[in-house]
Amino acid sequence: MKTNRVGILTDSTASIPHYLAAELQIEIVPCQVIRGAENLRDGIDVKPQPFAEYLASLKSDAKLPTTSFPSPGEYVEGFMKLAEHTREIVALTITSKGSGAYQSCMTAAEMVRAEISDMNIQVVDTLQVAMAHGWAVIEAGRLAAKHGTLAQVTERAQDVARKAILIQTADTLRYLYMGGRIGHAQHLVGSLLDIKPLIGMVNGEISALATARSRPRAYARMVQLARERIANARHVHLAFTHCGAEGQIEILRDFYFRELNCIEEMTTPLSPALAVHSGPGTVGICFFAE
Repeated sequence: MKTNRVGILTDSTASIPHYLAAELQIEIVPCQVIRGAENLRDGIDVKPQPFAEYLASLKSDAKLPTTSFPSPGEYVEGFMKLAEHTREIVALTITSKGSGAYQSCMTAAEMVRAEISDMNIQVVDTLQVAMAHGWAVIEAGRLAAKHGTLAQVTERAQDVARKAILIQTADTLRYLYMGGRIGHAQHLVGSLLDIKPLIGMVNGEISALATARSRPRAYARMVQLARERIANARHVHLAFTHCGAEGQIEILRDFYFRELNCIEEMTTPLSPALAVHSGPGTVGICFFAE
């Protein structure tokens, strides 16, 4: 099998479409979803749509599942798979400010370097989540497929991670709050039930961006925020994300086709490890502009 000169590794929270991960030979290390006595591998033992339906069926006082990031040993396993074909790897992790994945990956990289003396591993803290993280992985994989050097692939990953923007809305922030991932959006928890919060990532942490009083208004506000952030850019890469709300994505897509000129667009569900913290009905956009 033909392989890339530089291997690409990431964790499952990047929520990358499976066909792209396979096409670009991206090694994905699963996070864990802990549901009662079950310890489920994100994207392997538990899939997005059934898990979204499960979350939607829970009563308001039910205990939510929890999540854990990959252990150093699990990252080592991923690195060693790539090491069968390459001695140069770029690993990209979910934001270090909301997860221990980055430190776990760094520990694993040191372990692999100690075992394989000529192994060169660069670990990138994307300071992002979902497809804002995923875009950096995809673009790194695309450059690796064109036989970019380790330095070039690392720089591309860092550049896209810096540029990428996430804007997301849901009916409630209960899931973020219960999971301890509320970040700087804490003050919105007590908002009126009719308020639709819009959140994003600022310096690696979840932050409140705006509020709206209905989903249509929230979607219109998301478009406005996106336009403000990309100005007159015409090379926009856009991913729609959701948790059990693909029908809502069709509505959101109409807004963007009217307002933005995207050169690439895709839809992908949030991985269960993220869905735990966002909740069913969540919809969002993750994009970057060249």
